[in-house]
Amino acid sequence: MASGFFALLDDIAALMDDVVVMSKITTKKTAGILGDDLAVNAEKATGFVSSRELPVLWAITKGSFLNKLIILPVAFLLSSVLPWAVTLILILGGVYLAYEGVEKIVEYFLPHKVEIEEVKASKLSEKDVLLLEKSKIKSAIFTDFILSIEIVIIALGTVLGKPILFQVLVVSIVAIIATIGVYGIVALIVRMDDIGYSLIKKSENGKGFLARIGNVLVKALPIIIKSLSVIGTIALILVAGGIFTHNIEVLHHFSETLESIPAFVKDAIAGILVGLIAVLMVKLFGFIFKSLKK
Repeated sequence: MASGFFALLDDIAALMDDVVVMSKITTKKTAGILGDDLAVNAEKATGFVSSRELPVLWAITKGSFLNKLIILPVAFLLSSVLPWAVTLILILGGVYLAYEGVEKIVEYFLPHKVEIEEVKASKLSEKDVLLLEKSKIKSAIFTDFILSIEIVIIALGTVLGKPILFQVLVVSIVAIIATIGVYGIVALIVRMDDIGYSLIKKSENGKGFLARIGNVLVKALPIIIKSLSVIGTIALILVAGGIFTHNIEVLHHFSETLESIPAFVKDAIAGILVGLIAVLMVKLFGFIFKSLKK
């Protein structure tokens, strides 16, 4: 009886070891989309009154956890009943990521002329400010929902064929790490300038070591957010290309024939090509829709 109990403990320990190892591998594979998730949320969490930044970020974080609670059961159900659907969603998600990445590049070189109506915060009532805040939170949570689907599906794609318990443990761990990690870093980023100003105030007449650190933090915030946006765009294309070259058989075999070319270059080419096609299709359908509407 005792030997059976200890054998069970050994099995559990072995399972958890495998789960930890696979969780590390899966987290690395989702690193690209996590980079974009971080860039998007850092951008959306800024622009609020200093005293409201952390409450707003906490509201978005709770929404992110709720998104995961909705997505995870559906993903596990599909994995058990229709495993091919996970791969299909993964590829479709890859198309979306490639479109988003290439569209950002196109937008950078060919920016749209958009009329922006500037509204001074001082002219808004407290009620209007709260409504605007709620609207931004909803937008951020919706964006998180789309990115969460990709994170969960990419994570699930690495453990397809494994027992369902193994899938649940690995993907759930990755989802929790993704949420805590991303929003923890975002919290540090959005408060960076406030920390900087605090250090400057504590220094003597705005001079000295503390003041220098404070000035660096204040000046670094916009640079970091812009850098994250660029890194996130590159990551989108590479992640999407990796999805295509690993899950579309024709591309996978073609990729294997090009042994002299580094894998990330092949992923980048695949991501850019599919993204360009997706952008052109969206533009074409948009043009047709506008023509029919007129």
